Amino acid sequence: MNALLLHNVLWGVGSALLGSVIFSFIGLISGTDETATVAPITLLIILLGFPPVGIFSFFIGGAVSKHMTHAIPTALMGVPGDTMAVPLLEYANVLRRLGVPHVALRKMISGAIIGAIIALPISVGFATLLAPFSHIVEVWAPVIFTIAAIIIAYTSKGKWASVFVLIPFAVFLQGVIKLASAGHQSISIGIFLGIAIGPMFADIITLLSPVTHGSILKSSPREFWLAPELKTWKGYFPNPLKILTRRQAAYTCAGAGISALTFTFSPVGMTVMIGEVVASKVKSLYQRLTTCLSVMNAVTEATYVAETLIPLIAFGIPLSPVGLGPAGPLFNAPPVFSSQPVHNLHNLLTPGQFALYGLVGIITAYIIAYPLSMNYARTASAWVLRNVSQEAIICMFVGLITVLSFYEAGLVGVGISITIGIFGGILNRFFGVHTGVQYMTYYASSWMVLKLFGI
Repeated sequence: MNALLLHNVLWGVGSALLGSVIFSFIGLISGTDETATVAPITLLIILLGFPPVGIFSFFIGGAVSKHMTHAIPTALMGVPGDTMAVPLLEYANVLRRLGVPHVALRKMISGAIIGAIIALPISVGFATLLAPFSHIVEVWAPVIFTIAAIIIAYTSKGKWASVFVLIPFAVFLQGVIKLASAGHQSISIGIFLGIAIGPMFADIITLLSPVTHGSILKSSPREFWLAPELKTWKGYFPNPLKILTRRQAAYTCAGAGISALTFTFSPVGMTVMIGEVVASKVKSLYQRLTTCLSVMNAVTEATYVAETLIPLIAFGIPLSPVGLGPAGPLFNAPPVFSSQPVHNLHNLLTPGQFALYGLVGIITAYIIAYPLSMNYARTASAWVLRNVSQEAIICMFVGLITVLSFYEAGLVGVGISITIGIFGGILNRFFGVHTGVQYMTYYASSWMVLKLFGI
């Protein structure tokens, strides 16, 4: 092994280990949105100067780990671990009422690791097939971003409201950019983080207003009843293929493989759609519930892996919902990475390196998050409920975003991040204009404003 390869492998393993540990813990905390958690920490890693293999391994290790441990609050407590866990909640709650939440948890976690492993080679192979068309995509990128913004807006919860706000939001963003440029400041990071943290800011503003705070105020702490841990396997590392039945494993592999090819679709939408297809194929209630949970959590992993890898390897621009959200810093992290012109991991890593260090990230997540979730789910959940305050987590991420925004543009950057966070968060929470729509509008805003207003 030559010195450069050894250097890259050590960085890859170390970074994947760091990402797996951090996001295994974050996944235990219910309601932690992926974009608001994964994106800022990944951006911090990039700005700290991690090498490309370290950045990529960190992201994959973290994302795969989070989508295993997010199953713990979803299955045991009946609250979604994050946005991607919401479609799984109905099936998990039925099994929890039947007294077998531990079965739901094991099926979800085992499906997740299988989904990640299946998605990696499919994503790299499909991206390689699309790569020859990258120069066409780069030339037409502003038009593609605009068309994609319209499509994503209409398919979001906000429907026509999302479409209606595209131009006003684009004008708002360009106005903020020109305001900052007048002071010779770059605010790309500030805008990205403002959109990411928007839903948190919207909740804070809602709580501060006497008119609206009643909608989220609780009269008493919520109580949770955790089922005891039941271990039915030997050793520390259970085999996921032995946790699932053969039929469940087959459905899981098929669901992960199909969803890995649909990199432009919503991850939540794919999770729901494939879950419904599988539910229609399985007759027994118990088998239907457990099979759907294993397949759907596999899809959450597969879509995250695919929607990161395919546009990153093939084009270098974020043409997927995950690329526009949690994986956004891999495409755009000024002054290190940019997508217009393309200078990011697309240029810095080969398809073989993406496959190798993606596998490093997945294996590391399997070593860290899988046994933790399988062996200590109840213990970890109880500790988080007793000792971790959600308010503290929110303050931690708000503090991180303040530091990164100040690093880029001083107090101007902080002010702009907060302004965009409040405006974008209100659009997200009350009108269904989710962060994917907002990010795509941001990337298309300069072309839209130029063509519409000539400025």
